[in-house]
Amino acid sequence: MTPALVLRLTVDPVLAWMAGMGVRSDDRARVLLLAIAGQESGFRHRRQVPVAHAMGLWQFERGGGVAGVLRHAASRPHALTACQALLVPATPEAVHPALEFNDDLACAFARLLLFTDPKALPPMDEPYAGWEYYLRCWRPGKPHPGTWAGHWRNAKEALTMAGAVK
Repeated sequence: MTPALVLRLTVDPVLAWMAGMGVRSDDRARVLLLAIAGQESGFRHRRQVPVAHAMGLWQFERGGGVAGVLRHAASRPHALTACQALLVPATPEAVHPALEFNDDLACAFARLLLFTDPKALPPMDEPYAGWEYYLRCWRPGKPHPGTWAGHWRNAKEALTMAGAVK
């Protein structure tokens, strides 16, 4: 998939739906979500390679991101709503495998993980601030800072193609 297609088919509809739950988003969230998906899965791997510890385009681990979103006071009520609406039991054991093929659930959990960070979303013209936000929220075991700027640029281009950013 391309960032533009993920934006159109998944990110925008999910963020619009989540706004009704009180999880507001803007272009900063859209760019960050796309950049993180690019960094984590390259929009290709829904199951971590070579060992499937993480699932979905945003590569969530069961005991890390999934459990964290289900537990955190800021995200828990929204995660429960999302799970109920998408017919997935709200447990790490059920959510984790569902993320592999349920992009709506994966996107909702990714947005909710960002929602747990008390800092404001980074400005769109500051990829380094986006990198710091990503590191805080995802805590990748083997971060690859050299690829981040390209994913950030691709995310911004996807928004521009969608007519959202000038």
